Amino acid sequence: MMSLRKFAVGSMLAATAVAALVARQFVNPGPVSGDLFIHDPTVVKTPSGTYLAAFTADNVGLKTSTDRTVWRDAGAAFPNGASWTTPYTGGAKNLWAPDLSYHNGQYYLYYSASTFGSTKSAIFLATSSTGASGSWSNKGLVIETTETSGYNAIDPNLIVDASGQWWMSFGSFSSGLKIVKINSSTGKPADNNLISIAARPSNGGAVEAPYIIRHGNYYYLWVSFDSCCKGAASTYRIMVGRSTSVTGPYVDRAGKSMMEGGGTEMMASHGSIHGPGHNAVFTDGDGDVLVYHYYNDAGTAQLGINLIRYESDWPVIY
Repeated sequence: MMSLRKFAVGSMLAATAVAALVARQFVNPGPVSGDLFIHDPTVVKTPSGTYLAAFTADNVGLKTSTDRTVWRDAGAAFPNGASWTTPYTGGAKNLWAPDLSYHNGQYYLYYSASTFGSTKSAIFLATSSTGASGSWSNKGLVIETTETSGYNAIDPNLIVDASGQWWMSFGSFSSGLKIVKINSSTGKPADNNLISIAARPSNGGAVEAPYIIRHGNYYYLWVSFDSCCKGAASTYRIMVGRSTSVTGPYVDRAGKSMMEGGGTEMMASHGSIHGPGHNAVFTDGDGDVLVYHYYNDAGTAQLGINLIRYESDWPVIY
């Protein structure tokens, strides 16, 4: 009995030590202050050197910063509402998972309209020359899905490949994440050829929020695994894979295909950082910058920012 008790205690201590070691491998968010509530953030550095963020909120929320540290609320992208999204939202104002980028002298804002748990969803596009609240011009529907589509038109991200071709990745759960060629003149799909880039067939399909960046010879597909939107009980975590082609195949550091549930874990819950996920990446003067949301102990979504370096062509968050 004593031996069994010692074994049990020893096993518990070993498990605790392993858990502590795992927790220590994740860095805490860098210093930020001001108005820090955010969900599904995306950030672009403006031509003037300031920063503009968009996030899930009523009519798409906006924030600005002059130094990437202190953030302030900047109103809604559509302060007068977005009536064109009503067929997908049931009249709710909350619009999801925006994606900001800057091309040809204007800001591009892709964003999602849906209801929780539904695949009757749509991605829309708006453009603006300033990015300010109320300045956004509706460019209409980009792609939509129904309850029988088998994939979900939310969580868009625009990537321009090494040849200058535009692509949009998107998706959440169901059959996984897709990518489609985009016409740079219209911001809409150039064809109907959807290419699958990530899925979790053995885990209830729990992958979403694709974000693709190019660094050196590789494209890196950042995604979020597991459950969002449960406050401090959220199990969201940030994963990544890479490919030499924007359309894949993407594999993790162990060589596992992201179409088969692969993904190298980059950040998960640790300490008072709960459910970090739905990240974006942009390039600044000091390197690539990771932005994401997490929940604090009170269950409030907060802005997280860290830098990324690359070791052996794999990203490291610091």
